[in-house]
Amino acid sequence: MTNIRPTTLKEFGGQPQLAHDLGILLQAATERKQCPDHILLSGPPGLGKTTLAQIIANELNLPLASTSAPALAKPGDLLALLTALNAASVVFIDEIHALERRSEEMLYTAMEDGHVDMVIGEGPSTRTLRLKIQPFTLVGATTQMGSLSAPLRDRFGFMGRLTLYSVEDLATIVERSAKLLDITIEPSASTMIALRSRGTPRVANRWLRRIRDWAQVNQHRSIGEETAKRALEDFGIDELGLDQLGRDILTTMVVHFNGGPVGLGTIAAAVGESEKTLEQAYEPHLMHKGLIMRTPRGRVVTESGYRHINAPIP
Repeated sequence: MTNIRPTTLKEFGGQPQLAHDLGILLQAATERKQCPDHILLSGPPGLGKTTLAQIIANELNLPLASTSAPALAKPGDLLALLTALNAASVVFIDEIHALERRSEEMLYTAMEDGHVDMVIGEGPSTRTLRLKIQPFTLVGATTQMGSLSAPLRDRFGFMGRLTLYSVEDLATIVERSAKLLDITIEPSASTMIALRSRGTPRVANRWLRRIRDWAQVNQHRSIGEETAKRALEDFGIDELGLDQLGRDILTTMVVHFNGGPVGLGTIAAAVGESEKTLEQAYEPHLMHKGLIMRTPRGRVVTESGYRHINAPIP
């Protein structure tokens, strides 16, 4: 499969302030021939946190050791990761807010002092062995900034938040990806895809690939606006980028809960999906488009939400 991820900060579009700030951090560290401060990246899924970790390693010309917090089930897993570093490196931990407590505490000394302590033996013969590790920059990624413990959060010297992309930036990303995938696409089609991608590059690139498949099966040599529109409609994606589940969320809130307020857990149970999926993958876009609001008592459908599913406004 063709890799369409950007590999440099210059190629990474849609987050200009973050890219600018990271550029200064990485250039300064390179000139000093040191590892930069530890970096924490937050934001909804699909905005490029993993890609940025790879870019950081590329810009520093350092190897990347990549894992996720659920894979570090016990301190020994983290110990194995850190002691396996053969040289200065970038260490990427995805969903770092889910890190096991003992592993997190081990990470403190590694981040600050460059060593880890391992307890060996039992009873009176118990002793602590201090293992020095190679210099590293930790890049942590999280979709739940509020779930990160204060001691861990405070050990990051740089914090960057990724936000939903503009239509213009997404269209540029679609055009770049189309070129790498050898797809002929018109600018109006790129904009059509961008408009229905929920502000997320991952979704935009997914729709580009599916539209390519649709165009191939239906014998379209290039992708124009009408082709993109017909393909997306065939896949059940409406003009605001909602799929069937997105529309079901609105419909359920209106039909069964009179438009709210209703709790997210109740909505999730009613539509048969996990609360985490709704909170991370759907709610940000529904709010961004002004279809629902969050209130102290729960989620509420707005007038725009009623109109989108052709429901009478109470």
